[in-house]
Amino acid sequence: MEVKNNFMKIINLYALSAKMDLLWILKDTKLFVIIVFADLVSSISSLTGMFLLAWKFNGVGGLDKFEVLFMLGYVTIVTGCFQMFFAGSNVGHISRVIGRGQFEHIFIQPVSIPIQLLTSGFIPFSGGSNCVVGCLILCLSIKNLNYQINVFWIFGLIGSTLVSIIIILSLSYIFSTAAFYAPIQAEEISSYVIDSTGILSTYPLSGMPMKFILPLITIFPTGLLGWFPSLVLLKKNPLNLPELYPVFIACILFVIAYEIFRKGLRYYVKEGTNRYSDIGHRR
Repeated sequence: MEVKNNFMKIINLYALSAKMDLLWILKDTKLFVIIVFADLVSSISSLTGMFLLAWKFNGVGGLDKFEVLFMLGYVTIVTGCFQMFFAGSNVGHISRVIGRGQFEHIFIQPVSIPIQLLTSGFIPFSGGSNCVVGCLILCLSIKNLNYQINVFWIFGLIGSTLVSIIIILSLSYIFSTAAFYAPIQAEEISSYVIDSTGILSTYPLSGMPMKFILPLITIFPTGLLGWFPSLVLLKKNPLNLPELYPVFIACILFVIAYEIFRKGLRYYVKEGTNRYSDIGHRR
């Protein structure tokens, strides 16, 4: 019964967040169009350089130019889904919430902290443009690769995207724990982490020396956000590693993030903070 109640609570909160997002659009449609357009330009420009390089040399690192395009489409989908579900209220950039002394907003709500973090960042209308663009790029690459897909492949794509998002969130929350102890200095640390993962995930690692690949699939696993899952989806398992290798790394990072963040939260509850800023919250 409790599981069912929590599930319904999550659905209702997602619906509420979507309604708030839609009302914001209707209130200031001009600003919404500007933001979405700027987001699309930024997203496409970040992919153009790598794709043009692949187009000029007919591929990069042993990958065909349309395989590179497939990888870039996958990365854009991951980025878009992350923005759609966790960009609102700085849920993904949690160091901002902590560093600005806004975590008390979460404490006073009659909903558990995990459910709030899972639902309050949902912005499907203002944050879903990159996901749509990523799907279009992916479809274009599949068409040119003459690759046959089925229902199981689509479920694999959804599962891979979920694992990639867990990796990004885990990295963000691991580094954001520093904001509990140094709120001013670490307020934007999650932004640097997420931006770094986004930039590095657009590079195919095929053909690179192993000493460069290993850190990017273990310590700071940006290779698991684009390159590795894309090759798995294309039935080209890299480095002879199992297909579920990203799941293994995601589980490890999730456990580390959970323990470190919980420890930091205990410190925050005990010591508190003398800093507060209302920047980033809707009025």
